[in-house]
Amino acid sequence: MLYRIARAILRALYVLLYRLEARGIENIPREGPVVLCSNHRSLQDPITLGVWVPRKVHYMAKEELFRIPLFGPLIRAVGAFPVKRGGVSKEAIRTAITLLQGGNVMGIFPEGTRNESVGMGKRGAVTMAVRAKAIVVPVALVGQYRIFRKMVAVYGAPIDLTPYAEQGTTESMEEATELIMSRIREMMSTGRPAS
Repeated sequence: MLYRIARAILRALYVLLYRLEARGIENIPREGPVVLCSNHRSLQDPITLGVWVPRKVHYMAKEELFRIPLFGPLIRAVGAFPVKRGGVSKEAIRTAITLLQGGNVMGIFPEGTRNESVGMGKRGAVTMAVRAKAIVVPVALVGQYRIFRKMVAVYGAPIDLTPYAEQGTTESMEEATELIMSRIREMMSTGRPAS
């Protein structure tokens, strides 16, 4: 309930402030495990990624944020869980995989850090998706978060990782990661969902 209320308020604010528009939202499966893989430019990206998604989106967030009075419990209530500073811990990966195996949605930024242009992705998102048998939906967040300037969240066609999972090699995981990142780059340049 809290998540739905927060999402509705944030959606209204982002539409008002950034003229946020979603394209390709129908590409997100209505049920089953889904990993939303997005480019990452701003601290606001998790909100932009999730406000139009009709399902609850879970995220990893820095452990320090959960120690802030009121804010910590709030972000936990809206789907975030802690990850230790200095990299993603095995515990955080297990939590993500468990959430996905429960049929949930995870929002992940494969680059691992904020970048102005779409850089190289890390294999973690693909590894989690493969282990949980999740569908990956590439997402491009297009715009600069300038007041009254348009922001667009573009959701591409789902990517089935089964062929890469069947190979099960480091190389196949890297190929799958590069496929996802190339779809994100394509959507960044066109502003339209990749198929």
